[in-house]
Amino acid sequence: MTTAADPRTPCIIGVARRTWHPADAPEGAPEPLAMWEEMARAAAADAGVPGAVAQLDGIDIVYSQSWQYDDAPARLADRLGASPARRAYSGIGGTVPQTLAVDAAEHIWRGDLDLTLIVGAEALATVRRLKMAGAEPQWSYPPGEPRPFPMNLDFFPSEISHSVHEAFLTFALFDNARRAHLGRELDAHRAQLGRVLARMTEVAAASPHAWFPIARSVDEIITPTADNRMVSYPYTKFMVAIMDVDMAAGLLLASAAKADALGVAEDKRVYLRGWGYAEDPEHVAEHPDLWRSPAMAAAARSALESAGIGLDEIAYFDFYSCFPSPVGFALDTLGLAVDDPRGVTRTGGLAYHGGPGSDYVTHSLAAMVETLRTDPGSVGLVSALGMHMQKHAYALWSTEPGPRPSAVPAPHPLRTPVVDTPPQGPATVATYGVLHGRDGAPTSGLLVCDLPGVARCYARLDGGDDALAEAEATELIGRTVTLTPKDGLNLARID
Repeated sequence: MTTAADPRTPCIIGVARRTWHPADAPEGAPEPLAMWEEMARAAAADAGVPGAVAQLDGIDIVYSQSWQYDDAPARLADRLGASPARRAYSGIGGTVPQTLAVDAAEHIWRGDLDLTLIVGAEALATVRRLKMAGAEPQWSYPPGEPRPFPMNLDFFPSEISHSVHEAFLTFALFDNARRAHLGRELDAHRAQLGRVLARMTEVAAASPHAWFPIARSVDEIITPTADNRMVSYPYTKFMVAIMDVDMAAGLLLASAAKADALGVAEDKRVYLRGWGYAEDPEHVAEHPDLWRSPAMAAAARSALESAGIGLDEIAYFDFYSCFPSPVGFALDTLGLAVDDPRGVTRTGGLAYHGGPGSDYVTHSLAAMVETLRTDPGSVGLVSALGMHMQKHAYALWSTEPGPRPSAVPAPHPLRTPVVDTPPQGPATVATYGVLHGRDGAPTSGLLVCDLPGVARCYARLDGGDDALAEAEATELIGRTVTLTPKDGLNLARID
């Protein structure tokens, strides 16, 4: 039996999600504004109160990469017939939906909000199809002036010169560091990644919302083929997030008192029980231990401690999975086995469900709500991750309310100094990655090197195809290299 909630207790009362599969929608998805409206109305209908959208006192929209509007929250409010005092359009990052949900919950606790909406949508697959046909979207209410993409990363000059900006490369750097720390052979590590991901594909295969509802074997996932080229060692195409999807999701949150006033059934309500947020250094080479995330551990600890809930009491997990390394880091952080029967996702993962820009976690929150409703009293953990393994947001959710959680303060991240001036001489490989071209052939290798003392630098692997082949056949981490500056780059030759 559900414990009576404090009237100000926030809860998710309605969820919605939809995918416009090419087979079912050959004309593509509608514009994001129409997708937001559909999700808002569907979430309200899910709560059993379809007319509640007109009563919204808050709207948060997750940043959409598909199309920019002059005033997205105002345009959506108009379509819903609502007059919310809080209207916000987010920045980018995988943590956004979870931090919006937690922020909305805090405003509800304080009495600033009673009924609020979080919604996001991407039509990137439609935009891509139009572009390939030589066309562009002709959607409504564009801004008067083009707006810059809100990327707020401040790259080091050496990160720019060494091209340390592609996520499929940076997350591979973390994965290779983890492999070396665990002492695994290269092939054994990729097989282990495949075992985790194969279970995720099974979840996606059972979901009507997944962009790729296909169960795949370990070998299918990790073996490079013409359809599954190597992208960035150790990742093939089947191991990385897919952003070009057409999908939307929405969450409707209310205070317990508002839910009562609307007549929302108790079995629809899912409560925030605990949460935590922390950040690692912004720059990859600054992470003291490239094989782990102290900020992820701090966020997870805060979520558990603020909820007063032990790990064994959690029935379901949904870990952020843009690439395999965040899932591996989460398993290590929580001390979970790769075959834990609770699994690692309720959604399917960004490579198989699809990763709609900054909006994936709106979908994973919706999936978790749907799961928890079928198992009253159970607890689910949802994690979110932003930028290059930098931002971490964890939250626990349950159909059973609890006391107001208070996050544990996050520690200040420690940083390893990074040298921008080209060094020369000996260094030790801290981690590395090998990039591949669209034909699947290796094109370049990137190293993070420990210099004598405490500093690090980035370097390109020197030695041509033989060196790149060696990097994918034998462990380079811990090996000594000789650095030589050339044309603004640090070139590293294996000793």
